[in-house]
Amino acid sequence: MTETARSEAESTARSSVTVAVWTLLSRVTGLLRVLVIGALLGPTYFANLFQAGYLLPNTVFAVVAGPVLGMVVVPTVARALTNGGVERAGRVLGLLAGRLLTVAGIGTAALALVSPLLAWTLVFAVPEPERMRAWLLCTVLVLFVAPQVLLYTVAELGVAAQQARHRFALAAGAPAVESIGTIATLLAAAAVFGTGQDVGQAPLAMVLLLGAGTTGSVLLHAGLQCYGALRVGVPVRPRLGWRRDQEASGALHRMVRSIPVAGGPALVDYGLTVVASTVPGGVLVVQLSYQVFAALSFVGSRAVSMAALPGLSEAMAAGDPRRFGTAWRQGVFYALVAGLPLLLLLAVFARPTADLLANGALRENGLITELAACLAVAAFVQLANGLHDYARQALFARLDDRGPSRASIVGLVASAVVALGALLLPADGVRLFVLVVALLAGELASAVTAMVRVRRAIRPERMFARRHAVTLTLATSAMLPVLALGWWLIGALEPPRALELPLLLACGVVAVVPYAVVLLVRGFDPSSDAARSARRWQIRRS
Repeated sequence: MTETARSEAESTARSSVTVAVWTLLSRVTGLLRVLVIGALLGPTYFANLFQAGYLLPNTVFAVVAGPVLGMVVVPTVARALTNGGVERAGRVLGLLAGRLLTVAGIGTAALALVSPLLAWTLVFAVPEPERMRAWLLCTVLVLFVAPQVLLYTVAELGVAAQQARHRFALAAGAPAVESIGTIATLLAAAAVFGTGQDVGQAPLAMVLLLGAGTTGSVLLHAGLQCYGALRVGVPVRPRLGWRRDQEASGALHRMVRSIPVAGGPALVDYGLTVVASTVPGGVLVVQLSYQVFAALSFVGSRAVSMAALPGLSEAMAAGDPRRFGTAWRQGVFYALVAGLPLLLLLAVFARPTADLLANGALRENGLITELAACLAVAAFVQLANGLHDYARQALFARLDDRGPSRASIVGLVASAVVALGALLLPADGVRLFVLVVALLAGELASAVTAMVRVRRAIRPERMFARRHAVTLTLATSAMLPVLALGWWLIGALEPPRALELPLLLACGVVAVVPYAVVLLVRGFDPSSDAARSARRWQIRRS
């Protein structure tokens, strides 16, 4: 047991680092994509239109399958690998792909059909007489990006195949290619048609170029993920006959029951986008905040959850509750180790970070202040999101689809209540700040609901190790004096923008040093946690 626990903990740690590094690349390019949109298009209704319109396929994909696809498919393929080898895993993935791509094709057609209605919800706040032109441009954009629903499904199937084989690098890094392609498309559009144009000046040809270019970028991303799946021996080859296969049909039924897991966050994102579109450039501010918290979450706590899912699934397949409980506690510890310093750094340095992110046409003092407030809240969102995702992964590893669904519904309600309240506030005031608070409310509510479900499932195993809690408290406390000094130093020096980023990076590195020292001094031996768990089980049995 000791060697098994040690091996699994080291594997989770290594995989977490791999996911974090490659996801950092993807998330940085995703953030750069939003920065380029803001710098070239500015705080305009056209920027809102483009940013919201080209994200609609991702929203539809999230409703059709989204994150649930990986959470259900990875455990299913991992079990097929364990019980039947690579050939069996490839067959199961093919049966799942056949059904899911059919549904995604229907979703693509549905998005195209309702594109006029969806476009109206995104431009209703555009002043007359430009509202009808905004509606036309948005409708055309949605029609051109609708095929991305199918392409995202293909890409996610490729990701699931790679993760089931414990291969994370390409799966996490390939989205960077999509972002780079989108940036290239934006630069080409700016070179041909100019920058800073609002709805009244932007030509239809510009929208056609943007729609075709972004869809081509997603096609390249999907191709890379299919190559990754082929390389690990589990290619994405759609098959018929899923009803005759117990594993495939069971996984698909769990997906259907788990629609709220993907649909809840997707509806929240769409609702926040609709409310943010009532403020010129508001979608960009909210998306910048979202990209920052997503980048931090995916290189921190969510990187751990993605890396830990195969191990949790294997522990459950082996029928070993002690192994599952040990893996859970290790994952929670690693998730908090990765997420807490990111929370403190972003919350303390939100203002200089916002100043760095606001470039080109976005460089307005009022907008920078709004963005700083949103980033301070996003610091907490990233940790809540990571813990929610990890608890959700653990439940799916136990083949529990009801728990994640309930957590998503609770989060949806919490976010909706706060977001509707934002509409009562003035557009030029704190409306955007409250929208990010709505994200935090939803993630906190979902995380608490999912973790309560996990607690019930793993009893008598403990949720957290006391030693881990003490270590994290000491490590976090060690950062605070350095963060306070860095905050004072940046405020006193008021450095020029050219020196702001190096100074922020230096403060971050120096602040993490005492955090890392405490972790090293306190140490973490995963086998000791497993040994204590084994002793408790022996005592209970005796």
